[in-house]
Amino acid sequence: MDLEITAPKRPTAGTWVSAFRLRTLPLSLSCIGMGGFLAAADHLSRWPVLLLCVLTTLFLQILSNLANDYGDTKHGADSLHREGPKRAVQAGQISPGQMRTAIIVFSLLSLVSGIGLLWVALGTSGLYLFLFFLLLGIGAIWAAIGYTNGGKPYGYAGLGDISVFFFFGWVGVLGTYFLQTERIFSELLLPASSLGFFSAAVLNVNNIRDIKSDELAGKRSVPVRLGALRARRYHMVLLLAGILCTVVFVWVRENATYWPWLFLGSLPLLIFNGREVKRRQTPAQLDPLLKQMALSTLCFVLLLGIGLLLDR
Repeated sequence: MDLEITAPKRPTAGTWVSAFRLRTLPLSLSCIGMGGFLAAADHLSRWPVLLLCVLTTLFLQILSNLANDYGDTKHGADSLHREGPKRAVQAGQISPGQMRTAIIVFSLLSLVSGIGLLWVALGTSGLYLFLFFLLLGIGAIWAAIGYTNGGKPYGYAGLGDISVFFFFGWVGVLGTYFLQTERIFSELLLPASSLGFFSAAVLNVNNIRDIKSDELAGKRSVPVRLGALRARRYHMVLLLAGILCTVVFVWVRENATYWPWLFLGSLPLLIFNGREVKRRQTPAQLDPLLKQMALSTLCFVLLLGIGLLLDR
C-alpha cells in the first residue's frame, strides 16, 4: 500500500508529542524500575547507569510508537475502518516523509544513548559483554521498527506478544539489573516474566480494540487468530501468570519479611482491568484500559520495589 498522505510543512510540537503516545511510557519505565529496585534491594544501585537505562528505553518506546504509526498506515491497519484513536500519519497531521525522518532520528538517539549506557556500565573491562549488549540494543531497535514495517512485519504474523514479553520483560528487567550489578540470578526471571506478561496484556488490550481493522488489513494479531472471546480469556491468563510469577518470587525469597507482599495492593487494579476487558465491547470503551493497565503495572512495580527496599 503506497502512502499518499500530505501533511502541514511544519507539524506543531503538540502534534509530535501526540505521536509520541506518552501514555505508553509508564510501561517502559516499569521494566527499568523493576530492574532498578532489584539492584537497590541488593545494595548495588548505580544511578548513572539507571538514568541512562531510563533515557535509552524512552527513546526506544517513542521510536516504536512512531514506527507503528507509519507502518500501520502503510499496511492499512490504520485506515478509515479503524475505530481507535487516529494516528498522525493516518490523519494527515504528519507526512510519511516527516515520519520516516523522525524514525531515523530516534533510531540514532536510541543507539547513541545505548552505547553511552554500555560505556558507563561496562567500560572497557568486558568487550564480549559490551558486544553482547550492543547486539541486544540493535535487536531492540529492529524490533521497534520491524513490528509494523518492512516486507514481512512480525506484528502482522501475530508475534508481537513474544517480542513484547522478551524486550519489556527479560531484556528490560534483567538488563537493567545486570548493567548495575554485573551479576544475575535465575530467580530474577520471575519478576522479569511478570513484567513481560503485563506488557503483553497491554498489547492484547490494544489488539482486541483494533481486532476488526486489523483483520481487514491482514494483521494476524493474537486476538485476530483467537477471536474476541478467547482473546479476553487469554488476557486473564496473562494477568494471572504475571501475578503468580511474583508470588513465587516473594515466596522463595530467603529471610524475607512481609514487606515484599506489598505488591498485592495492586491486585484490585489488575482485577479491574481483567473484568473490564471482559465486559467492555466497543473500541471506545476498551481504549482507556490501555492506560489503566500500563499505570497498574507501574503501581505493581512501585509497591513491590518499596517492599523489597523495606525488606533489606
